[in-house]
Amino acid sequence: MCRRHKKGDQETEALGRSRGGFSTKLHARCDAKGRPLGFVLTPGQTHDIQGFGPLFRMIADKIEALLADKGYDADAIREELTKADVEAVIPAKSNRRDPIAHDREKYRWRNLVERLFNKLKNWRRIATRYDKTKESYLGFVNLVSVLQWIPFVHET
Repeated sequence: MCRRHKKGDQETEALGRSRGGFSTKLHARCDAKGRPLGFVLTPGQTHDIQGFGPLFRMIADKIEALLADKGYDADAIREELTKADVEAVIPAKSNRRDPIAHDREKYRWRNLVERLFNKLKNWRRIATRYDKTKESYLGFVNLVSVLQWIPFVHET
């Protein structure tokens, strides 16, 4: 079979099996104003930790703190953040033996990420992933994220 016409498998197209069928997880990185900076797609059944590495190394800008949900609570992630001199604002999972405290005031700002996803999901094509390929889906996600940046273009 010609490589050009070879179909992508589930892993390369970021499609994972779940009870409802195929699913995809979209991991996002945004700035302090909730503007999108980058995206990574993983199959739906994979753990959140799989999306952390590519997202964290995507942009070389210096960040003060990383705000994430409990899915990103792992010793490896915390070590990488410590090496990069970044504060980890991640609540401890309920099954962690030694819970690690986090800054609750800073964690309140994580709603910016949730609002980013809500703005993305206003576009039906992104909310339901009609696209077969990973590249075309990420292309539309990036297009919508550019539309979210437009109001901030003339900011000084």
